[in-house]
Parts: sequence; C-alpha cells; structure tokens
Amino acid sequence: MPALQGWPGFPPAMTLSCLHQTSRGETNPQIIPSIRRNGRSACGEAARAMRENHKGFSLILIDAVRHRTVDLDGPVHYIDFGGDGKPLLMVHGLGGNALNWMAVGPELAKHHHALAIDLTGFGQTPLFRRSAAVGANASLVHTFIEQVIGEPAILMGNSMGGHIAILEAGDHPRWVTALILVDPAIPGVRVIRPQAGLLGVTAALSIPGLAEIVLDRRVRELGAERLVKQTIAMVAADPARIDPALIEAHVELTRERASLGRQYSRAFLQATRSLGLRMADPRFWTKVKRVSAPTLVVHGDLDRLIPVLAARDLIRRRPDWTLEVLEGVGHVPMMETPELFLRVVNHWMAYKLAPEPATVS
Repeated sequence: MPALQGWPGFPPAMTLSCLHQTSRGETNPQIIPSIRRNGRSACGEAARAMRENHKGFSLILIDAVRHRTVDLDGPVHYIDFGGDGKPLLMVHGLGGNALNWMAVGPELAKHHHALAIDLTGFGQTPLFRRSAAVGANASLVHTFIEQVIGEPAILMGNSMGGHIAILEAGDHPRWVTALILVDPAIPGVRVIRPQAGLLGVTAALSIPGLAEIVLDRRVRELGAERLVKQTIAMVAADPARIDPALIEAHVELTRERASLGRQYSRAFLQATRSLGLRMADPRFWTKVKRVSAPTLVVHGDLDRLIPVLAARDLIRRRPDWTLEVLEGVGHVPMMETPELFLRVVNHWMAYKLAPEPATVS
C-alpha cells in the first residue's frame, strides 16, 4: 500500500528510534517514535527525560523501527518492528496507541514479523470521516490483515484490542493463526465506579455535543503530562515500573493529538460508548465460541479495569484456552512488566506455535 503524506490532521512521523545503553555496556532497548514538532522530536524529549531519571545512561539513535502509513479509506498509521517470521499484529486498547507495544515489539520481532496498528481515531490515525466504534475498528483490523499483511496472522490485543481480536478471530477464523489476549475487555465484569471528581464528566458522556465539550475542556485543563500520568496510574499496578522514556513518548504524542481539537474527544467517545454497549451484549459469547485459533489469555491480577475474575470466567467458557495470571501486575503488562510478559508469551508460542527463527530487517 502507498505511504501517505500531508493528510489533514495527521502529524508526520520520522523513523528514528531510541536505544539506551548502561554505563556497563549492556544494551536495553527503549524504542520510541520520533515525531517532529516545531523542530523537536519525541525522541529528543525522551532522551532528556532519560538523562534526568537514569544517571549513567547514554543515548544511541538507531533506525530500529519504521513508522508507516497506508490508505485504507483514509490514513492508517502503524509501526513495523521488522522480522522475517510469521506476521504478528498488536492491537491497543481504549485510549491507547501503537506506542503501548514499544517495550515488547523489538523482542517479538526476533521470531515474527511484528507490527502494531493505531486504530481509527487513536495514536496517529485520524478519524478522517470514519468511525472509531468497536465494530468499525474491528473491520479496520481485518482489512489491515487482508490488504497490508496479506496472509493469516497472530493477533495480540490489549483491553478493547483484545475484544476486537476475538471479533476478528470469530468472524474471520482463517485469517487468525493464534490469539493472545492481554487483559481483554469482555462482558460480565463489574463496573468500576468513577472517582468523585470524574462523576460530572462521566454523566456528561451520554449527552451528544456536551460530551465533546466537557472532555475536550478536561484534556486542556490537565495538560498532556498530567493526563498521561493519571492514565498510567489507573492502568498500572506500579507506575514506577514503566520506563520514563516510554511515558515521555506518550506525553509528546498526546501533545500532538491535542492539536486535532474535537476530533480527539469525538473518537474517544465513539469508542467508549460502543465498547460499553458491547460489554453488555451477551451475543459476544457467540463470537467466543466461534474462535478456532489457539488462544492465550494473559491477565494482571491487580487489574482495576477488567478484574481477573473476568478472565477466569472466559477460561471456564473456553477451557481449551490457556490462562496466565501475572501476580502484582495491572491492566497493561506489556508496558509495566515487559520481561515477564515476554517470558510468558514466548513460552506459550514455543509450545503451541513453534515459531521459526527470523532476522530483524
């Protein structure tokens, strides 16, 4: 598919990424996108943050990942981590983006051709007269696998991305070779009561027009840094375990997205309302029954958004699936404890899928 340039509301991305090295010479990949903004980049911002937070570290810039855009009824951004193995597509959750997979993508690319997509309305994929609803983004994932990857793929999804992965595997079983569900958003879980300060915002979400105004105002009041840190505090059991460079990259991307205006809040609200309706729809379990691909469910036992009991109920319905519960971990284990996450995923794939060695290109 052709790369796109100059789409309205779509910030251009460069291919530089970051790698830091300890003073002992040990290399630790901390790969983040370099998004050009007023002559500065997220890579540079993260470099400064890393130097401030990690004394003894030096920064090396490498061209380790590729930021690409394809035309699928409008621009769709994705990160290509390389690798010559079987394709593996990572799908983020509600309010997330492809950056969520940056701590694990390079390692997964050692055995697979690893890619991470920005769903419509999230990350660097604008709405562009499209919908950010769950069904629409499930269709986007299928189109991406069919037209961009061009062959069946392993599908890895977190939260809403896990929900979408189940929809894809249930509706298009021949296009999904395996499922890895990371704290998936599934029906039947208890509703988390909002904090007192958020009750007014929550009530406004159901009112068309007003919802966009309230959410947009809140984003402006908090600012990018506070918004990202509040989100991380909600999804991670221990936010201090997430690499500061990765957090800084999310902050910079959030600043970029703020320039999109109401499009930012419109996409989030479309996805939120859509996911809420689907989480209450028992017909979802029909999709679960139709999944034929081998499936791994990874779930943090301290997830405050999707309780681990939901994952246990999912396994009760599909006892042929594998459940791995990560102790002391929250909603985003691939960000919070990437080494543990990779150990669990790689062990399961070695047992179930026997991946072929591949050279990262």
